[in-house]
Amino acid sequence: MNTPFTLVFVSLLVLSTIIRIWLGRRHISYVLGHRNQVPAVFASTIALDAHQKAADYSADKTKLMIMEACVQALLLVFLTLGGGLQMIDDIWRTLLPANHIVRGALVICSALLISSIVDLPFDYYKSFVVDEKYGFNKMTPNMFFTDLIKQSIVGLALGAPLLFAALWLMQSAGDYWWLYLWFVWSAFNLLMLAVYPTFIAPLFNKFSPLEDTTLKARIEALLTKCGFKSQGLFVMDGSTRSSHGNAYFTGFGSSKRVVFFDTLLARLNTDEIEAVLAHELGHFKHHHVIKRIAMMFFVSFIGLALLGWLIKQDWFYSGLGVSLQSNYMALILFLLVSPVFLFVLRPIMASYSRKNEFEADDYAAKNANANDLVAALVKLYRDNASTLTPDPLHSAFYDSHPPASIRISKLEAYTHLANIGD
Repeated sequence: MNTPFTLVFVSLLVLSTIIRIWLGRRHISYVLGHRNQVPAVFASTIALDAHQKAADYSADKTKLMIMEACVQALLLVFLTLGGGLQMIDDIWRTLLPANHIVRGALVICSALLISSIVDLPFDYYKSFVVDEKYGFNKMTPNMFFTDLIKQSIVGLALGAPLLFAALWLMQSAGDYWWLYLWFVWSAFNLLMLAVYPTFIAPLFNKFSPLEDTTLKARIEALLTKCGFKSQGLFVMDGSTRSSHGNAYFTGFGSSKRVVFFDTLLARLNTDEIEAVLAHELGHFKHHHVIKRIAMMFFVSFIGLALLGWLIKQDWFYSGLGVSLQSNYMALILFLLVSPVFLFVLRPIMASYSRKNEFEADDYAAKNANANDLVAALVKLYRDNASTLTPDPLHSAFYDSHPPASIRISKLEAYTHLANIGD
């Protein structure tokens, strides 16, 4: 088992875990070190107690993230080098010695089930301890576990056919199985984008048409101005689970919907809601969603091509603690260990996402009122207890959105330039 690949895998796993812990501790130290002074750009809009609440909330979430990262690393070692996957495979080989596809599906599902069970206490603690402490959790334990059961059923109903198709292609489609699987995977994802808003999302939340006629008229005028066609404007009962607020587009093609959390509508005025929507429309106009889909397809193409090569390499199995080679074992190993090797790309992806956010802000400033977007963001930062003082290095590594101070400063600079132009 002590192969060069084993050493590379262990080294990267240890290094990535150490980096996660180090960045998390930096972030905690930084936000708590700045909790007693509101940043100057927010001094007139956010009270000190709200700023301190955000700092404490961020610190508590990060502590939980550090603990979860350590447990996940230990679980990965157990499943691979510790022989966990091989043990699961041995059990199912005894029970189902002949049917390779069904046995493979059960081995993969067993490994994913173990991972989900390990993650469950962290999800529960996040909702019923951390979020509860700061007044964000609105779920009951019954609702939490009902959602979990629904998610499991939906995941199984959608994932099982895809998994069986993957294993069948790996067994029967020859050397280019990975290319055929890529086509299946791509089609499946496009289908999910189309059906999710109408058939899946309503299983977990209630969506009702937007009834505020004044707001509806403003939004429809903005959508027409920006050339965005949607299936409708909907309000989601986000308040049944959390007091956090948000707005988003969902769907693909003719199934696109504009969705507002009821908590967002309760906090923002009409001008601010229009500005937030203009920001989301900025993502649409800059083709960010399409670019992300294209990037996902490209990455999955490269990943499956790589798996098509790895599946024939003895060292890939032996280096990860597996003695009996199989298609399904190659697949689950690849799914489990690839995040370790892709960890180095995380800051690059975060940087790209922040660039998209700046572009969407710029679009919103041109098609709505930048001051209204600033006012909306300030309310959302305050009400969602988003820290105003993230550690710069932690933020650069993880955050998909720009730090609050930088984002607000850019919008205010845009307003200043616009005023000069007038």
